[in-house]
Amino acid sequence: MATLRQIYFILLFILILFKNVHAEPISGNLVFLHVLDKVTSRVDVIEIQVGEIVEFASLRIEILLCKSRPPEEVPEDFVLLKIDDRISQENFETVFQGWMISSSPTVTPFEHPTYDVWVKDCKIDIESE
Repeated sequence: MATLRQIYFILLFILILFKNVHAEPISGNLVFLHVLDKVTSRVDVIEIQVGEIVEFASLRIEILLCKSRPPEEVPEDFVLLKIDDRISQENFETVFQGWMISSSPTVTPFEHPTYDVWVKDCKIDIESE
């Protein structure tokens, strides 16, 4: 019969063995964002390349990085972005900078009186690799 010490070492071995089972995220190059205009209740889908800056109404959205889980894992997309809001004709104020997660938009919410922005997808362009 196994002693408590043997059971402890077996469990420790299993824990170490399966600690890093997840595959590394894959870098994407195209992000799909949903933008809700709270005034009109209209939802628009915006496509933005990583490294590109797009203006939508008073918002200026820049995608800094896009990661996606491998196909063999539960789907999840992580997008690092910066959102500025126009405060005057030539001036913008940063209103959000950080990570957004596709399955949990409320974890790091974008708070704005007129717009809601959340990540829909991070695409990986296989042809360009």
